[in-house]
Amino acid sequence: MAGALRFGSLAPKTKNLVVAGGLSAFVSGVYFYTMRAVGGSDELQVAIDKFEAEKGKNEAQAKV
Repeated sequence: MAGALRFGSLAPKTKNLVVAGGLSAFVSGVYFYTMRAVGGSDELQVAIDKFEAEKGKNEAQAKV
């Protein structure tokens, strides 16, 4: 494995590009994984809609 990739023999600018590419790929992966995990359910919006419907019902009853 040591012969396959000689990171130390690369130019400094090339090393920076390799590290930046790796970090960018990692950060992008974490971002998209998180957005998929969080955005999968719409439970919060359902709860908000239910609360607003009950609030509207209570306001209508209070006016009568």
